[in-house]
Amino acid sequence: MKSTTATVLLLLAVTPVVQAQRQVVLETPPADAVAAVPFGPGEKSVYGVSWGRLGRRGEAVSSVLQVDTVRGKPAYHLKFTVKGGILGLKVDDKQESWLDVGALFSHRFKQDLDGPSYDKLRTLDFYPAEMKWRRQEKPESGPLASSIPLDDISFLYWARTIPLEVGQTYRLTRYWKNEGNPVVLKVLRRETITVKHGTYKTIVVQPLIQTSGLFGDGGEAEVYFSDDARRLIVMVKTKLSIADMKMQLESYTEGERLPLGRRSAPRP
Repeated sequence: MKSTTATVLLLLAVTPVVQAQRQVVLETPPADAVAAVPFGPGEKSVYGVSWGRLGRRGEAVSSVLQVDTVRGKPAYHLKFTVKGGILGLKVDDKQESWLDVGALFSHRFKQDLDGPSYDKLRTLDFYPAEMKWRRQEKPESGPLASSIPLDDISFLYWARTIPLEVGQTYRLTRYWKNEGNPVVLKVLRRETITVKHGTYKTIVVQPLIQTSGLFGDGGEAEVYFSDDARRLIVMVKTKLSIADMKMQLESYTEGERLPLGRRSAPRP
């Protein structure tokens, strides 16, 4: 069974690489450059998680902790947590990713998941030059599906760097595992919504995940991105077998953007 956090993240982390009708070329910054992104260290988004008529039963937090160094390369240290429960079932999931500040691919992915039907602790290092991933906890490795891999968390942030055109359908192949590709994204409409943090103009998208599970082809899910340069994830709605689930933005703290141009050495 797919973990609650992984399911939510796969729902959120869908962004276009190739349109259904035409090729989209994304410019890759030079190896020693800092890419232009709408986030930075210190950013934090807090969401209330509700289940149908039961109301708020949990909290999700997405944050950019700092800039770390992974194998000599500066990387954003990202973290996503979900904690809560429904009908006596408890979830306490923590996931982290290290996203290259220039080329915007994942160097490392860590999961510490604790749910009613799953329990997982693993740290994966990605080696695009070898097209391999390796696990730190034991001698385990496998093939990467992309030379610019993205995991569940890094996809969430990379999504915010891509323009979304209403009426277009996109598909991507950058997920690190083959079975997760391609992911299809339909940009449905613009809509103004009100959540606890305020009223937002949003772009509504429908993700179709190419794996078995709650958000596979034909699923009913919508993700609401703020219709501005920040591309904040304001709300997520989906229909589950036990109840409708909704995540709504409750608080937001803006981070400090890194200066563009050549990379400087990250602070200790």
